[in-house]
Amino acid sequence: MICLSTYGQDEFTPVESADNAPMRLVSSSSSRFIDQKILRSYNAVYEHKGSTLAADSGDLYKDEAGNEFFEAHGHIVITQPSGTVIQGTHLHYNASTQHAILTKNVKMVDNQSTLTTNYLTYNLRSQQGTYTGGGRIIGQGDTITSQKAYYFENTKDAYFNNKVVVRNVNTIIYTDTMQYNTMYRDAFFFGPTTINGRGGEKLYTEKGTYNTEFGVAKFNKNNLYTEGSRFLKGDSLFYDRNKGIGEAFRNVIFVDTLDKFYASGEYGKYLEADQSILMTEKPLIKYVVQTDSTDNSQDSVQVDTVNREQLSRRELRRIEKAEEKERKEAEKIEKEKLKEQQLAGIKPADADSLVAPPPIQKTTKVDTAYMTADTLYSKVIFVRDYRPLDLKLDRDGGQLVDTTEVDYGDTEEVELFGTDDSTAVADSTASQLKKLESASKESPVIKTAPKTPAKKKAPAPIKPKAVETATIQETTKADSVLRKNAVMPTGREQDSLISNALKVAQSTDTLLKDSTEIYADTARTRIVKAYYNVRVFKSDLQAVADSVYYGMVDSMFRFMGSPMIWSDGSQINADTIFMQIKNNKMDNALLKNNAFMVNAVLDTVKFNQLKGRKITAFFANNNIDRLYVDGNAENLVFSTNEKTNKITEMFHDRASRIKIRMDGKKINDYVSIRKVDQKVYPFRLVTQEIEVLPGFLWKPEDRPKSVEDMLNRKRTKGTTVPDQKNPENGSSTQITDDEDFQETTESTSETNKETNTAPKTNVKTDSSKVANPNNTIKSNPDSTIKTKPDNTYQIKADSTIKVNPDSVRKRVN
Repeated sequence: MICLSTYGQDEFTPVESADNAPMRLVSSSSSRFIDQKILRSYNAVYEHKGSTLAADSGDLYKDEAGNEFFEAHGHIVITQPSGTVIQGTHLHYNASTQHAILTKNVKMVDNQSTLTTNYLTYNLRSQQGTYTGGGRIIGQGDTITSQKAYYFENTKDAYFNNKVVVRNVNTIIYTDTMQYNTMYRDAFFFGPTTINGRGGEKLYTEKGTYNTEFGVAKFNKNNLYTEGSRFLKGDSLFYDRNKGIGEAFRNVIFVDTLDKFYASGEYGKYLEADQSILMTEKPLIKYVVQTDSTDNSQDSVQVDTVNREQLSRRELRRIEKAEEKERKEAEKIEKEKLKEQQLAGIKPADADSLVAPPPIQKTTKVDTAYMTADTLYSKVIFVRDYRPLDLKLDRDGGQLVDTTEVDYGDTEEVELFGTDDSTAVADSTASQLKKLESASKESPVIKTAPKTPAKKKAPAPIKPKAVETATIQETTKADSVLRKNAVMPTGREQDSLISNALKVAQSTDTLLKDSTEIYADTARTRIVKAYYNVRVFKSDLQAVADSVYYGMVDSMFRFMGSPMIWSDGSQINADTIFMQIKNNKMDNALLKNNAFMVNAVLDTVKFNQLKGRKITAFFANNNIDRLYVDGNAENLVFSTNEKTNKITEMFHDRASRIKIRMDGKKINDYVSIRKVDQKVYPFRLVTQEIEVLPGFLWKPEDRPKSVEDMLNRKRTKGTTVPDQKNPENGSSTQITDDEDFQETTESTSETNKETNTAPKTNVKTDSSKVANPNNTIKSNPDSTIKTKPDNTYQIKADSTIKVNPDSVRKRVN
């Protein structure tokens, strides 16, 4: 007791101040002085500024400057007034600065988290801890391991550096720099970061925040979201894991490599449930199609050549089945054609063969079609829920029907934000759960020690408890292996990822797709909707409409609401236009109700015109191969002199059907069927009343001139397509809301129906000239049209006439 009293009075007598309070020995099993300078205690408990320090053994001493130090060994336990408990095997404590260094089997437990490492520096005054040799922090469901970390107990913030890995039941995060709050579970990233969701979704950013509890991400630098074959990129990115919603702002790109779908804009909203994307603010869709090939002998029905060595057995079987089906259909068409030729007495060599030649290896060129609108929406649905249109198109024209044509079906009604199509969990969930279980076995969660309630006064002396050394060493070793094998993002991988995705999406699909009959019940397909002010631009085709619907099962475009399409010097319009692509090539088009085609002659001085209730076109190598005009069909053509480049005459034809066969861009066959009424006018007799057909409309100002022009300019307001009954009264298709996204047209008037009388003509002639026996015109359908004896051909009702450019024509003086 005398020795202890002397030690306390002489060597360790502190200056009485709150900042320089000495350590106080609360209890020990035994204590003794060493060289009258060091107090060594066993099973000792010290108190210092509200905290207790307990150890199996410890030495208390001062340096020459009077600073007090405590060196302890064995089971170290530091208990703070807040209730935080720090354990370790070795301790070096500077009482003056309250700075503690704990080594080997270090464990710190507070009311929010548990920290384990083999080397920890901790300041009891500021309650800040640091490890630099690797460690982990287990929070409220998150396990974070890194090489370096700085922990602030007051604010519950931690800063991690060098190979940071965050694991929980929902995600795995890889980064090099992160700030984390153990109370709110908010993570802040300041460098390349990858967040891998257990459900297959992935996030990348170089600056942003992520809440590990609710799965809410807010990124604002080099951001990318991926889920399966879907990619969403933007300058700013918001993601809600629980709701399955991703939103991107500014310079937005959405790619689906599976469906080869690409869209861009200034705002995009993605829903995981139905894999849908909603884009606004100058949205743009790109679709790659094949252009004319170097070998023009191939028809659009030909199958594209593919590298079969790289295909799976299942894909090969699908291709073989499709080829067999196509071969049988071609043979059937050929047999029917030969049978018709035999009945008509035509030799096979003189006939038009519709059978495509065998596939020839060739190099195809591609072109890109662009589409924009006020709003673009696309989602994935089950193939079994898709209702493909059966337009009943026949490359032979099919049977001519006297009555109004049948209804070809409406587009699919799909709610804009409906999610009923896809409620199944991703296939990768089970495998991800297995990985999660193995990860949990590899790094078991450490049970936190009982929390010591905070006290204003120094707590009662406690007996040191053994540290879980085996568990700490096991987790330390596992974390070291985890960090060593972790692949940290650098940013270059993400750039390569999005670049490859864009290449795939903007390349042509060389694989044949199964038909809807052989698709499995779980097969899915993508549909695309464009709302309001739709514009389309392609190098050789441009279009505008109020709305467009596209289904990838049948590759069918539906243009609705006063649609107009331009190609070269031609313009086509109708109430509804259907356009189908097969094997990445334009295959057929149907202009339904008030169909009209206009072609400018000599720089829009005059216009060739073709109209009818419907117009059907078939393509070969993206050029019109054959054309059918049905229902009050009319054709008005201006002929020009190639030498003088002047218009010489006008040809006007009216019939129930007009068939045109093209060779390249030239007409090589022209046929009129039923109720024929044909006239040829010298150009000097053409008046304003007869130079245009009823319903004529020419709107070159609405035509998109480039992709930039398409994005920055909309069609003129009030554009409507007049009906054939009264050109002054417009008739157009309108889309009222999302559920009414289907074809709606006015009822066909009795005037538009095919009758037994020919349509009336607006031709005005002089009666004296008509009476001329050498130039007689008769429009009675039951009579014949007579011309001069050396230039005579007869046209009877229900007869067929072929008109060639070199044929002799009936003229009006």
